[in-house]
Amino acid sequence: MCLPSRQRRPTVGGVALAPAPPRRRPALVTFWRSTIGKKVVMAVTGLMFVAFLFVHMAGNLKVFLGPRHFDDYAAWLRTIGEPVLQNAWYLSIQRVVLVIALVLHVVAAVQLSKRDRQARPVKYAHGQRRKASFATHTMRWGGATLALYIVWHILDLTVGVANQDFRDGHPYHNIVADFQVWWVNLIYIVALLMLGLHINHGFWSAAQTLGITSTTRDRALKTVGSVLAVVITGGFLIVPIAVMAGWVA
Repeated sequence: MCLPSRQRRPTVGGVALAPAPPRRRPALVTFWRSTIGKKVVMAVTGLMFVAFLFVHMAGNLKVFLGPRHFDDYAAWLRTIGEPVLQNAWYLSIQRVVLVIALVLHVVAAVQLSKRDRQARPVKYAHGQRRKASFATHTMRWGGATLALYIVWHILDLTVGVANQDFRDGHPYHNIVADFQVWWVNLIYIVALLMLGLHINHGFWSAAQTLGITSTTRDRALKTVGSVLAVVITGGFLIVPIAVMAGWVA
């Protein structure tokens, strides 16, 4: 009996040809779809954010030098790359890169969390995860809180929509005006505490994913992660505290 035409294989000289091999996916697609690929993406983008936050925090501390120094520093940021880059191009490129990294980080985290739930549909028995740290438990909600805060921060101190006394080109004034509002400080402090927990656990986790493992290195990496978390969180927190205390006005 003849097969339907849609099931017939092409022939040459009456000999059926082997079916064409399936098309291979691009290497980047295969890498992204794998669990380890998503973990590596999270690790690399997470370390990018830590580096950016450290530099950003150090720049924010210039607020203690007074309005002229801080505003000059902010103006200098817009000239990075000149004359190759036009005014503020560097900042625009940096923002695009950070947004892409954030999207990849969040999407990878959500998909990995979904895979974890699918792989273990039955919840852990009571007390089975006692060794997990508080930071581990708060990574998911901390990440969601930070994502919302980033949107708020852009609207508040970058665009100025959420800052009622925003003045374009006067970042020192904008910071002082912003942190004189108690509920703005509350939002900022909660977000920074979440950030500290995220860095504390995330730095060690990223190092593990990238293959930096051993008993000795684990202890060192956890220490480095804790120090980075304290320094970055404290460095950011000191600014609103200084405004509230009247040290910066």
